Amino acid sequence: MKLAIDAMGGDHAPKEIVLGAMKAVEAFRDIQITLVGNEQKIRQYLTNEERIHILHTETVILGTDEPVRAVRRKKDASMVLMAKEVADKKADACISAGNTGALMATGLFVIGRIDGIERPALSPTLPTIDGRGFLLLDVGANVDARPEHLLQYALMGSVYCEKVRGITNPRIGLLNIGTEEKKGNELSKKTFELLKDTNLHFIGNIEARDLLDGVADVAVTDGFTGNMILKTIEGTAMSVFKMLKGALTGSMKSKLAAAVLKPDLKKLKAQMDYTEYGGAGLFGLKAPVIKAHGSSNANAVFNAVRQAREMVQNDVSGTIKAVAEQENIRLSIKS
Repeated sequence: MKLAIDAMGGDHAPKEIVLGAMKAVEAFRDIQITLVGNEQKIRQYLTNEERIHILHTETVILGTDEPVRAVRRKKDASMVLMAKEVADKKADACISAGNTGALMATGLFVIGRIDGIERPALSPTLPTIDGRGFLLLDVGANVDARPEHLLQYALMGSVYCEKVRGITNPRIGLLNIGTEEKKGNELSKKTFELLKDTNLHFIGNIEARDLLDGVADVAVTDGFTGNMILKTIEGTAMSVFKMLKGALTGSMKSKLAAAVLKPDLKKLKAQMDYTEYGGAGLFGLKAPVIKAHGSSNANAVFNAVRQAREMVQNDVSGTIKAVAEQENIRLSIKS
């Protein structure tokens, strides 16, 4: 299996990208990795070249670049060349921690959408209290959405959870302001009716406050709402840990208590660590594309590689295409 990685994308590139890639080829003997970026900078950290190749370029899409314009003008950028490896069948999947909007545009223009999927969705797996995690989509690939788009998000999320996360008959929940069937705006109400008529394990409306309790395996919403929920969860988690640290270091008494609780606190932090879940999949494209967190460390990159590998092994893109075709045909016949 061949994977392409944008070595210049993210806050800690290329160091953490290279370290994560080396960790991945050591753990997974069935993969080859192409690191796309400045060869001189990559080699500063590359101490093991076994099954790792470098595709040199000095052009990078920055976080401040306008996404579509940058993709069209910087055709030799590391992110664009990474996706071209997939489009040219030289790689099976690709990973970048760079500009999210640019990666979305690159995926659409270079790799292309699956037939039958109108809009791809950005889909991270987030931690829950019980450790199972849940998939949230969309979190910003598309700010606006129609009911048909949310239906497709649910289909793609269900396929991913079943094929990659090993969840049989995953529970699909529609994010809303209440659990009652008639709650919400027109988008929510119409989406509810569509989901109710599918073969998915649709459990109805769910509320944001219940997400971390594991109320659903897949939470479906539009990109505007999903992005705010994602950032609220991230911000709340960071704030809670800061407050906890302050409380446990405020006095000698609390410091002694912290020393006793240290193993449990480390376990809690690991349980809520996003890096363990890999990146956010751009579902709906012809090949797996993973958006790693902008601040990804080597562990996050390693888990993004693991995630991409599992998506290729389980032919997630092919399955999404087949399920989308079946569901669209079924809905067309029914209507």
